[in-house]
Amino acid sequence: MFLTSFTASSQDLAVLQYKGGGDWYSNPTALPNLVKYCNDNINTNINENIQTVETGSVDIFQYPLLHMTGHGNVYFDEDDAENLRNYLISGGFLHVDDNYGMEPYFTEEIKKVFPNSELVEIPKNHPIFNTAYSFPNGLPKIHEHDGKAPKALGIFHENRLVLLFTLESDLGDGWENPEVHNDPEDVREKALKMGANIIKYAFEN
Repeated sequence: MFLTSFTASSQDLAVLQYKGGGDWYSNPTALPNLVKYCNDNINTNINENIQTVETGSVDIFQYPLLHMTGHGNVYFDEDDAENLRNYLISGGFLHVDDNYGMEPYFTEEIKKVFPNSELVEIPKNHPIFNTAYSFPNGLPKIHEHDGKAPKALGIFHENRLVLLFTLESDLGDGWENPEVHNDPEDVREKALKMGANIIKYAFEN
């Protein structure tokens, strides 16, 4: 096991490749589209060539924002959990977007990372819903899934939101190329705007 500190000063992000067999590589067009949207609309300068980093790798410390998605199983071993915790408490940010079916696995595994913290619902007046665009009703609903209300859960460390878990929303599907899910343009726009909020919040906090 190793300890390191967060040193990234860039505006870049990466996809988190985790163990367990879940499809961490889901939605391949999502992040490139979101990055382009942000660069075009909120004055970011993010590398559009999205990298992949493994949970246990020191490379995660190069990125102020990690994105994690999938439908299935998630597993963090001891080194993964320690590395991810060090990353988050030293300035990193993790957005976990449940692509449908990820919730029971992730909620169990994140206890290894933060055994003394609970995932809590993020209030609708939290700045993440109002950084670049206003979402007074909180997280937008993009895909129906089980027809439940979208939920934004988080973990805070020293009053800073370090992890955002979005479920029953599927923002990533809304970021994908239009022909992938045939979402109406206004739905895609909502997803992209919320994604821009997440990126802006992660880079500034």
